[in-house]
Amino acid sequence: MTLVNEGEEAPDFSLKADDDRIVSLSDYRGRKVVLYFYPKDNTPGCTTEAQEFRDNIKGFNEENAVILGISKDSVESHQKFKQKHGLPFTLLSDPGGIVLDLYGVWKKKSLYGRSFMGTERTTFLIDEEGIVNKVYRKVKAKGHARVCLLDLRDKS
Repeated sequence: MTLVNEGEEAPDFSLKADDDRIVSLSDYRGRKVVLYFYPKDNTPGCTTEAQEFRDNIKGFNEENAVILGISKDSVESHQKFKQKHGLPFTLLSDPGGIVLDLYGVWKKKSLYGRSFMGTERTTFLIDEEGIVNKVYRKVKAKGHARVCLLDLRDKS
C-alpha cells in the first residue's frame, strides 16, 4: 500500500465513470481536482458528503475545480446514487480497489470489536499541475465540502 502525501505528484489512474466513460486523472490537467474516496453509495455519511459537495458546486466551479468521487461500488450503483441525489459531478467505480490501494485509503478498520478492510474516507486536493496540495484523512462527512472549498480558495 502506498501513501500519497502533500507535495507529491498525484498518481494517475483510469477508471470507469458513472456515464460509462473511462476517466483518467490526467484528463483534468489544467484544472484543480477534488478527489474524494468514500466507502459506499447511499449510506448516511457518504450521502451527506456527496450532498454537501453538490450544494457547494458553484463555489468549486468558480475555483476551476472538478470533483471526482471514488468508491468500490459498481457503475450501476453510482448511476442510481447520482440520480437519486442530483449529484452534478463524476463518480468513478473501483471494484478491484486498485486506485484505493494506490492512494493508500484501503485500510484495516474496526467496528463493534470486529476488524475488516474498508475505505477510509479521504480527500486529496490536487492542483492544475497534478501536485497534491492537501490531504484530509479520516474525514468526517458533515462540513467537509466547505472545508475543501475554503482551502481551495486559500491556495488561489
